[in-house]
Amino acid sequence: MTLSPLAQRRLDIFRQHRRGWWSLWLFLTLFGFSLCANILANDKPLVIHFEGHWMFPMLKDYPETRWGGSFLTTADYRDPYVQTLIARHGWMIWPPLRFSDQSINYDLDVPTPAPPSRVNWLGTDDQGRDVLARLIYGFRLSIIFALILSALSSVIGIAAGAVMGYYGGWVDLAGQRLMEVWSGLPMLYLLIIISSMFAPSFWWLLGIMLLFSWMHLVDLVRAEFLRGRNMEYVRAARALGLSDTRIILRHLLPNAMVSTMTYLPFVVTGAIATLNSLDFLGFGLPPGSPSLGELLSQGKANLDAPWLALTAFFSLGTLLTLLIFIGEAVRDAFDPRHTPR
Repeated sequence: MTLSPLAQRRLDIFRQHRRGWWSLWLFLTLFGFSLCANILANDKPLVIHFEGHWMFPMLKDYPETRWGGSFLTTADYRDPYVQTLIARHGWMIWPPLRFSDQSINYDLDVPTPAPPSRVNWLGTDDQGRDVLARLIYGFRLSIIFALILSALSSVIGIAAGAVMGYYGGWVDLAGQRLMEVWSGLPMLYLLIIISSMFAPSFWWLLGIMLLFSWMHLVDLVRAEFLRGRNMEYVRAARALGLSDTRIILRHLLPNAMVSTMTYLPFVVTGAIATLNSLDFLGFGLPPGSPSLGELLSQGKANLDAPWLALTAFFSLGTLLTLLIFIGEAVRDAFDPRHTPR
């Protein structure tokens, strides 16, 4: 696919921003690894070859009786007895880390939280769960949550800003007064009240945060539309009989998206910080969910286990730093004052 000269110029500027360019690749690599969390960290084997048959415990639950045991419940593959039964008539391939985000290590020789060891590379939390496994799953959950929230809030915010800026008048005035009232509502207090009324979940939290996060881009898009609606090419489009929808989508929105794109990485950063802040306070995702904020809260509660706080701090700090560097590179790429070297 051939890029336009303007798109090629922006891509060249982005590549020359070495810090942002390498941050993008590092972020994509880490996110790609986290998407394979079930393959990298799991308490079930990837593949089992038993009595001439291929089986995949990650996709289907098998009872212990399938391997020659005595119970009809789902087999515990970390149990040495089950491993011995499978080894008699077959073999299995384990993931690199034999723990999932909810796996508890019952074979610890020290009280929880246990320090890093050859089995638990980053130690365990206060419930005996592997920290590295929860870090991988929590990284994936934070990124997916932030991307979904940023995408939905951007669509709503861009649409609201476009309507307010294009029509102006009483539409703009009513929208501004609504935003002033809505932004004055205490989001944290509302989250606490709603969490006490309903069981917290991923989608409930996403919907609640979406009620407030859509306002980030409204002022930016509104200003671009207010500036562009009286330009000559917009007046010419109206004179030719084009509809308002076509003028907004074809003529004004592409210009407004230039400034919007430079702000999107920072919207993702804010969504991740807000999610982990709520998890740290205990008003975020359901209890037991893998979360960097929950891991940071455990580090605060267990000062004698510094590996918990250090793991959460460096992982969250690295993630937010990468996104900020990417945002700076995108901002420079869309800035008309920058030219490729």
